[in-house]
Amino acid sequence: MMMNRGARCSHHHRRGARWRLWLGGLALSVLSACGGYDDNTASCDLVSRQTGLRAYFNDWYFWYALSPYPEPGSLPTIDDYFNALLYTGTDPTFPADRWSYHQSTESFNRFFGAGQSLGYGLFVAGLEVMGAPTQPLYVRYIEPQSPAATAGVVRGDQVVSIDGRLASDMIAANDFSVLSPQAAGTTIQVVLLNNGAQRTVNLTSAIFPLTPVPSSSVVTTTGGKKMGYLVIKDMIGQAGPPLAAAFQDFAAQGITELAIDLRYNGGGLVSVGRDIASFVNPSVTATQTYASLLYNVKRAALNNTRFLFRSPANALSLTRVYVLQGARTCSASEQVINALRPFVTVVPIGDTTCGKPVGFSPLEGGCGETYAVVNFETVNANGEGRYFDGLAPSCVVAEDFTQPMGGDSDPLLVTARNHADGIACPVTVASARDHTLAAKLRRWTQGDPEGGRGVMIPR
Repeated sequence: MMMNRGARCSHHHRRGARWRLWLGGLALSVLSACGGYDDNTASCDLVSRQTGLRAYFNDWYFWYALSPYPEPGSLPTIDDYFNALLYTGTDPTFPADRWSYHQSTESFNRFFGAGQSLGYGLFVAGLEVMGAPTQPLYVRYIEPQSPAATAGVVRGDQVVSIDGRLASDMIAANDFSVLSPQAAGTTIQVVLLNNGAQRTVNLTSAIFPLTPVPSSSVVTTTGGKKMGYLVIKDMIGQAGPPLAAAFQDFAAQGITELAIDLRYNGGGLVSVGRDIASFVNPSVTATQTYASLLYNVKRAALNNTRFLFRSPANALSLTRVYVLQGARTCSASEQVINALRPFVTVVPIGDTTCGKPVGFSPLEGGCGETYAVVNFETVNANGEGRYFDGLAPSCVVAEDFTQPMGGDSDPLLVTARNHADGIACPVTVASARDHTLAAKLRRWTQGDPEGGRGVMIPR
């Protein structure tokens, strides 16, 4: 698949910026456009940055041999040039690259380093009503430590308007960018409707701590089985302590079933996903493969990069796990599902996942920008991967945004409880999703600039 296209470096190498690559938990220096360097001075002029970016793609990009390579300086912005380098889907084995992106280093480090986000903490169900402006626009999720939570906004609130713009207009334009401010201190006015009562709240954007594990509890099925219920929103380093505490509680209460809620999990660090999966069954030992990462032929020496299961305290002895999933279950969260399948029975409930079996070793390119370019694909212990159409559910169940996640009337958790009691999947069908590439690209534009895009980072 990956034929060598040859080196594309030139005399521009002396002008390249100093770049640093995240790889396997190590920050490796990738210095200058051509892999060498003469000094430590970053050159941030347009041609130097585009030259360095082209050289990086030619060396590390998973589809380097199939990538277009426009001449540096031929396009007016870094964004235009970055997009012009992306693989366009010419190999029938792989769809076009709809995942690679770049963002400010400040926002990347804020999310994956400090475990914080900039914004309002309010997320709407825009994907579900795409192309249907007459449908209500519900709040689907609120970050627990965000301005929206402080203001009393809750899941199930219906958005009437934001800053005077009707929800129907935002749906028709598929434009919810007003909820992604560029700086702290930006205020918006949100009109909400709930139980027939309308109210107005003013939200001011701020930097706030993320809550990567917002909920864990033990519920009892109708048949009397104890089921652990665990919501995992973000796979970042700060998830470790609450995950350990949740499984300690599950072990103490003697649960026999487990439902992991990944419906809004866009992924993150592979190591966090590995730790989640390692809690399910201690018979999956630390000598067995959680996931393998496969790189391009130039980086084939890295193809022995394997993440092994761990043997954590309070691991459960389960042979079955329920996963609550949907269109926003992406990347490293999909990897959890795929990685567990060779070892335990996985029962996915909800909707088809986003379909991203590839990941990044993000590159700090200097000049205030970090690039997340597809560097590898991932496979499980059986060599299974390439689920570009997403992972389909065993039980197709539509969300009800008027019901609390994990509540007694949450359709996804109700289905998991019933299934554990031997009750078949419900006959209700989730709203049909367009699985064309265009639809997936449209969905991708709704990624959260603070890290909410589908991400799989080998750390």
